[in-house]
Amino acid sequence: MESLTGTTTDQAPANPAATDDMLATQPVGYWCGLTHTAVTRHLRDAMARVDVTQPQYWVLNRVNGGPEAPTREEVVAQLTHLADGPHEIARAVDQLLHREWLRIGDGQRLHLTGSGEAARVRLRELATEVRAVVHQGISDEEYVAALKVLRRMVANVEGAGAPGHPF
Repeated sequence: MESLTGTTTDQAPANPAATDDMLATQPVGYWCGLTHTAVTRHLRDAMARVDVTQPQYWVLNRVNGGPEAPTREEVVAQLTHLADGPHEIARAVDQLLHREWLRIGDGQRLHLTGSGEAARVRLRELATEVRAVVHQGISDEEYVAALKVLRRMVANVEGAGAPGHPF
């Protein structure tokens, strides 16, 4: 395959001990996966200490975040792709209804209760604290550069499997 940049870098096996001069040969999928696992575990552990799950936090934010209160079905449809399984978001909605952090209003629309909004605010503060730990020693400029690279990689492979894009 011809290189798009004019140079080709060999792909080395994933190596968690790779030195800086070896990083260009490392597989991005490995490092993204490792990062996802570590950051998600850290956030979920922090939330577990206050008896909340990450999917519950997603639901609270989604119910709060639109111009119109969503239905249960809308929340499930919008968040399931983020979840670990197809029933996780529906369970989170049920748990939040049981906790009385959510209520069902007219048209079967979900609304935050006062205690639900207070929990959402506390969880946002917790997520901000976790973000500070994760981003320690990383400037906003470095973070933006990393995300731009990842976004470009996604764009580079978006057509995978389509005619003319065999990989």
